[in-house]
Amino acid sequence: MLSRNDLAEYLPLLAKGALVTVEVFVCALVVATLLGMVWALMRVSGVRALSRFSKALINIIRGIPILVQLFYIYFVFPEIGIQLSAFEAGVIGLGFAYSCYMAEVFRAGIEAVDPGQVEAAQSLGMRRALILWRVVLPQAFKISLPPYGNTCIMMLKDTSQTSIITVAELSFEGKLIASSTFKNTEIFSLVAVWYLVMCVPLILLVGRLEKKFGRQ
Repeated sequence: MLSRNDLAEYLPLLAKGALVTVEVFVCALVVATLLGMVWALMRVSGVRALSRFSKALINIIRGIPILVQLFYIYFVFPEIGIQLSAFEAGVIGLGFAYSCYMAEVFRAGIEAVDPGQVEAAQSLGMRRALILWRVVLPQAFKISLPPYGNTCIMMLKDTSQTSIITVAELSFEGKLIASSTFKNTEIFSLVAVWYLVMCVPLILLVGRLEKKFGRQ
């Protein structure tokens, strides 16, 4: 069992790791969202070359484990002259990997928009780009929110994978403490609870979004 002194010593270290976890998550989420939208728009662009490129990229990236992608970015990139810190490699690797999952979420949302509304906009003389911006994307955004939220939850948990390239996030700090104290059960239970505390607000938010947009 952990004493009060143990908690006083270990909780600040775990809090520091949790902060890094949040930083990795937020930065990777921005990368994944922006790139995911790019890949999705390429898929539905109607331009065969762009659509095929995006589809091939998404399938390839989704077929490679995130750990392998992190290893490649952190260990292989320096060999070709690209030096990245562990944090930068973690953000880029996680963000790029999840951009392909986000792309499928966005694509599904775009394709779920009623084609009749697009045809009506075309009949009014609206250009394709304007239709996309004013008609398709606002509705696709609402449709995509629940699965987007679920993907965010998975990404938050997968930030733990960046510990393999020495990003000092929550699970990395927990592993260091456990290896020095041999209190594996107690320390990793604390780590699990901390992840749960971070994930629960997202889980509740996703549940509310699913109820709200599921009724529409």
